[in-house]
Parts: sequence; C-alpha cells; structure tokens
Amino acid sequence: MTPNEDRKIRDKFKQKTWNEIKTNDSWAIFKIMAEFVEGFERLSKIGPCVSIFGSARTKPNDKYYNLAENIAYKLTTHGYGVVTGGGPGIMEAGNKGAHRGKGVSVGLNIELPFEQHDNPYIDSDKSLDFDYFFVRKVMFVKYSQGFVVMPGGFGTLDELFEAITLIQTKKIGKFPIILVGRDFWSGLIDWIKNTLLTEGNISPNDLDLISIVDTDDEVLEVVNSFYKQFSLSPNF
Repeated sequence: MTPNEDRKIRDKFKQKTWNEIKTNDSWAIFKIMAEFVEGFERLSKIGPCVSIFGSARTKPNDKYYNLAENIAYKLTTHGYGVVTGGGPGIMEAGNKGAHRGKGVSVGLNIELPFEQHDNPYIDSDKSLDFDYFFVRKVMFVKYSQGFVVMPGGFGTLDELFEAITLIQTKKIGKFPIILVGRDFWSGLIDWIKNTLLTEGNISPNDLDLISIVDTDDEVLEVVNSFYKQFSLSPNF
C-alpha cells in the first residue's frame, strides 16, 4: 500500500463527533436510495444472467483466469448474460469471455482503497459503480439466476455464504451455486461436512445447494439443467 492510500484510509476513519455521525448517517440514506434506484432501473433490463465471482488478484496467465473466461464465453453463446464485480482478475476474465461471446457483460464495481478498478470488457451501458457493499450484493442476488464461484479470498467467500444462507432460509428462490475447482474447494467442503454437518449446525440437504465442478462444460450443464427443470428460457 502506498503512503497516499494509507493516508486516505486513515482519514476515512478519523474520530468524528456524535453530531457529525448523525448528520452523515442521515444524508447517507439518500445516497443508498440512489444506488438502489439506479441499480434496479438499469439491471431490470439485462435478462437472465449468471454471476461469476473470484479473486481480483488472479493473473491473466493463471489457469483459473482462462477457465473463467471460457465459462463466460460458453454461457453467453448459450443465451445467458454474465455479471461480475467489474474489477480485475477473475472478474475481468468473466467480462472478457462474455464480450468474446457477444453476450451481455455486466460489471458491478465497488470503490475500494486498492485493487479494484473497472475492466475494459464491460458493456458501456452496463457498468455500475457502488460505494456500499450491501447494495451491490443485493444487485448480484436479485438479478442473477446462478452463481459461478471461482477460487478467491474473503470477498468471494462472503458472496458464496450469503447466497447459500439466503437460499437456505428461503429469503430468495433457489438457483445453482457452482464451485469451480475441486482441488481449491475440497478443504472447505470437507470442513463443512466434517464439522458443520457433524455438529448439527447445518442439515444434510443443505449440501445439495452446492455443485462442485472442474470444467466449463460442467458449469454449463448445471445451469442448463436448472433452467430446464423450472421451464425457464435464456436470452434466445
């Protein structure tokens, strides 16, 4: 982190008086509303889409970058749009594949002190910027009919477990959650089975909410099977 980035973070969290906090919170409501309104208006027109998550730190020469690009490409050639977080790494790969497949390519970017910046493969009218993570996460869930989860860090895990929780508690309808990379995800899945399930913190059928695959064809098969099961149609 550069000295300038460090200073921006420290300035953001400087001690504020209680009156300043109350005033800022009141005005923040309007900014939050504006982000919701813009997101709803612009994303309501994109049609059936699949979200692709993963690390912003993944390099273009990484095997998972190439796999994410091919997954997005195949999804778009079969009529599905692609939604990503709009940044570099796996997000860039997803938008790049969608762009290559001449499909819908959406980017929901978030303002961060480092790492995040728009990638060049997002449709010009489908690039949105958010200040609030929770608003952005609502957009991912509301306008996606499937989650493809590539290897990633805390942000990726956050999106993954929120989606599982919302489906598990029936706050949203069921849609496919696909973990890509058995080698990467096997340790987490083993812990879920051997600890969470064994301790009774989840039910056996909760595991049915997740599919684990290794290839782009497997991803497409899971998504297509879901659409056929519920008589849904992609963008064709």
